[in-house]
This record gives sequence, C-alpha cells and structure tokens, in this order.
Amino acid sequence: MPIQARFIAVCAAVLCLALAAPCLAGPCTEDNEAPGIFVPDRGCFELGLGYQYQHFSVLGSKFDTNGVSADIGMHLVDLVTGNVGRLTLGAEGTLIGGFGGHTGGSPSLDVKSLFLGGGPHIAVANSSRFEPWIHGLVGLEHLRFTQTATLGSNSAFGYMVGAGVDIRLKRAVYWRLQGDYLGTHFNSGLQPNYSAGTGILFYF
Repeated sequence: MPIQARFIAVCAAVLCLALAAPCLAGPCTEDNEAPGIFVPDRGCFELGLGYQYQHFSVLGSKFDTNGVSADIGMHLVDLVTGNVGRLTLGAEGTLIGGFGGHTGGSPSLDVKSLFLGGGPHIAVANSSRFEPWIHGLVGLEHLRFTQTATLGSNSAFGYMVGAGVDIRLKRAVYWRLQGDYLGTHFNSGLQPNYSAGTGILFYF
C-alpha cells in the first residue's frame, strides 16, 4: 500500500473513532458512575500546546530541531475502573512543527520538519496529581532541506511510540512531560530518531 494511502487510512480510522466516541465514552461525571468508583474531575476532551525537541538521523544527515506541538485527545472507553483510579483508552492526534535544524558539514543545510499522526493513548487516571501514560502514533513525517536540490522536500511514513506523565496544576489544566522514539521510513529503510517535549493541557 502506498504511503499516501496508508496515511489516509489512518486518518479515516481516527475519524471513525472520533465519531464513535459518544457511544464509547461511558461515564465522564459522577452522576453516570456507580457509587465509590473514581471519576476524574475534568472533561473527556483535551487540547494541548507545547514545545518539542527532536533529533534526526536520516538521509545521510544528523540534525536537531526545536519546535511547537499541538495535541488533541478524547476519552473513548475505560479498560479498568476502581475506587482509586481507572485505566483509560483514548484517541490522540498530534501535529509537530520543527525549526532551526542544521545538518553541519559543508555546506550546512537548514532543515524544517513536520509530523502529523494519530493513534491510541492509554493512561492511568487516579486521585493523585500524576497521571502516567503511553501512546503510539502513526502518520506522516515531512522534512524540507531549504538549500539543496539534492535533498529538497521529502515525505515518508513516520511513527512515534513513547510515554509520559501529566501533572495536574488545576482541575482541568495539566502540565505534560514526554519522551518518544520517532521512527521514519525514508529511502526504503527505517531510521531511529527520538523526541522529547513538554506543554500544557486543557480539558473540557
């Protein structure tokens, strides 16, 4: 299956999950939950904005980018519920734009990056301030080398697999810390890269 077709299929799957969410979400307030079961004091939808550092080793070059990230997420279903917490499954989508990359060497090329992907997000919601989670996102990685016709503009399949923790600041405001393995598939081969980020989440 061509990369573009895979990406469209992934986006369609995420959209289907989003449309199905009202049926799958289950209780988001104590009014809809059995007595004694823990319910997070926040909404079922999230919007996040943050900073992302990424290290790439692709197309014969190594470089780092600093950029911005935007995340959207929604609760889908509770896998496990209890009186002290719950294991939740959600859908997550992310957009990361990286800037200021330089390949080094001669000539030193400027690089910009863009990742767009979506996938599952599994978290341990509990009564403490700390909510650990893992996620796996698949999508498209785009790199633009602005000073050469040889490398130029390149797009390929990309994925992020990682973990993090959300720290509650207020009832519906969290601080996120995360680290990810960032895989790319340029020139018919897989390249290992990595990413680290932080940002603020708003629940509604």
